Amino acid sequence: MNTSIFLDYASTTPVDPAVAKAMMGCLTLDGNFANPASRTHGPGWLAEEAVDIARHQVADLVNADAREIIFTSGATESNNLAIKGALTANSDKGRHIVTLATEHKAVLDVFTAMESQGYEVTQLNTQANGRVDIEQLRSAIREDTALVSVMYVNNETGVIQDIAEIGNLCRQREVIFHTDAAQATGKIAIDLQTLPVDLMSFSAHKTYGPKGIGALFIRRRPRVLVDAQMHGGAHERGFRSGTLPTHQIVGMGKAFELAGEHLAKASEAIANHRNTLWQGIQDLPDIQLNSDSEYSVPHIMNISLGTLDSQRFLPALAPLALSSGSACTSATMTPSHVLTAMGINHDYAHSAIRISFGRFTKASDITTAIEKIREVTLAFTQADLQRQ
Repeated sequence: MNTSIFLDYASTTPVDPAVAKAMMGCLTLDGNFANPASRTHGPGWLAEEAVDIARHQVADLVNADAREIIFTSGATESNNLAIKGALTANSDKGRHIVTLATEHKAVLDVFTAMESQGYEVTQLNTQANGRVDIEQLRSAIREDTALVSVMYVNNETGVIQDIAEIGNLCRQREVIFHTDAAQATGKIAIDLQTLPVDLMSFSAHKTYGPKGIGALFIRRRPRVLVDAQMHGGAHERGFRSGTLPTHQIVGMGKAFELAGEHLAKASEAIANHRNTLWQGIQDLPDIQLNSDSEYSVPHIMNISLGTLDSQRFLPALAPLALSSGSACTSATMTPSHVLTAMGINHDYAHSAIRISFGRFTKASDITTAIEKIREVTLAFTQADLQRQ
């Protein structure tokens, strides 16, 4: 049995029990296990219907047309399909692309790959609060700029970018706009009927759904052209081939449906948890909050603890399950690229820890976290002073 106090919801979320139950109904002979592409018999039709329901559930959370939702294996694949697919399908637009240095590696690495294919990349640092300077972005867009990609909610700091303003700028300059919204669903309301976004990536496992499934929003009006990156059967209207995993898709649909139902109440509870935790530790020596509370979701808190090394500090915080940043890069010894792009100095970037809250976080978890963080921080600080 897991006895950890899980405060690493930004890395992944536990599958909601209702989601797990829906998925279990799509696995065995007595359930809805058939191939959704099998259109010659009843079981196949039932599976196809289940996928269609899930597609509408995903679309409903972000107020999109269900026909604009393409299922993928996760946000990483969605980012690849969006960026590579849009660039190859719109090769006449130019070979210059723009992103932020604070993006997830699932975007930055795609830009690096496109750079090796002859694209010119402009990578912008952010302001100290983690948000992009719109005027700097405006200046970075050129006549040959084909695409801009900016994350909606940052996975390390929780900072929310002004997607509406960025999207309007891209529309004015006739540039394709993609946003990675893996950390946004279930945390903030998203309305793709009003947001000027062309492509938006989603992940199920960041929203109490299963791992291995995600989706990409591809706008129909104005139509965005995207070339498939995976071939072999022309599934998902030709955008993404491969047998549809009914159980995972049903799980994602249910998870997104629940996210909509829980959004307001869960966000209020999580904001209370975050505020309580910060109030309990904000007087610790050299502590620093690495985000702007005005422009960030309460679900993710990033703090630095002076010159303490988070790689040495985190193991001492057991049973708290925390991270030093993105789970995809937390094994490295280099400071967070997100924090350095925000202008945070090397020592403070090295001491940063990410605390992220979720629907199942309890008040008692926060009490324990305050006690443990205070205890370990003061012990490490005292030990460092004695060595000096």
